[in-house]
Amino acid sequence: MPELPEVESLTAFLGERAVGRTIAGVDVVAFQALKTFDPPVTALGGLTVTGVSRHGKFLDLDCDGLHLVIHLARAGWLRWRDDLSGARPVRPGKGPLAVRVRLAPDADGLAPGFELTEAGTQKRLAVYVVKNPDEVPGVAALGPDPLDESFDVAALKRIVGGNRTQIKGLLRDQKVVAGIGNAYSDEVLHAAKMSPFKVAATLTDAQIADLHDAIVTTLREAVERARGLAAKDLKAEKKSGLRVHNRAGQPCDVCGDTIREVSFADSSLQYCPTCQTGGKPLADRRMSKLLK
Repeated sequence: MPELPEVESLTAFLGERAVGRTIAGVDVVAFQALKTFDPPVTALGGLTVTGVSRHGKFLDLDCDGLHLVIHLARAGWLRWRDDLSGARPVRPGKGPLAVRVRLAPDADGLAPGFELTEAGTQKRLAVYVVKNPDEVPGVAALGPDPLDESFDVAALKRIVGGNRTQIKGLLRDQKVVAGIGNAYSDEVLHAAKMSPFKVAATLTDAQIADLHDAIVTTLREAVERARGLAAKDLKAEKKSGLRVHNRAGQPCDVCGDTIREVSFADSSLQYCPTCQTGGKPLADRRMSKLLK
């Protein structure tokens, strides 16, 4: 799933390539992906992309005041095309293509643009056309952005104080902190040397400070690694930079212990027993509702 660092990089990538260009058209292939109907998606035709921003895991293209907001969900991705003039007409089907955004041809006759694709059978990729990003329910409900200056230790203390949720689930809750998903919550907790099952309300002031540092440092380092990369290279960069997530059975880079996994109904987490749980493996609660 694309998380804050990848979406931040996609924001910069599109900002360099799409801002100032006119939208020639938006082709919706997977009709379930379009979550709004007024304004219609056809209203974007002829508008100029004036800015690209990020809200948590949401991409936001400002098109002369009308916003194309994109959430890539678990298996979605954005693929930039330098020239779509020869692309085949899109037809609804079972393929991965969900939406195609075509930009007007440049001076060389090339018509660039991008395609939103989604692998798998669970189609959750979402596209909205709104006058204000806050009209998107997921954007309106977002918690603070961990890269914002206002997200300090005191802000995190207010979030965890009195909260009986396990810290792994709390970090993934977009209404609590925006942009952190399954992968980077594993990475943050490993950096903070904290069990994913630890109850948030039990954190000491020192642990909250360590967790805050781990959140900000982990995300900023990931953003920096992704800076300047083409969209097609972001997935590989993310994978190469992970220390525990999706590395079950491999040695921990910090202590050498074997990275373990806990599986759930629709997800899993990875952690290092020596670094995070005092050397004790966590119970594999496969039917736990922690990550739902």
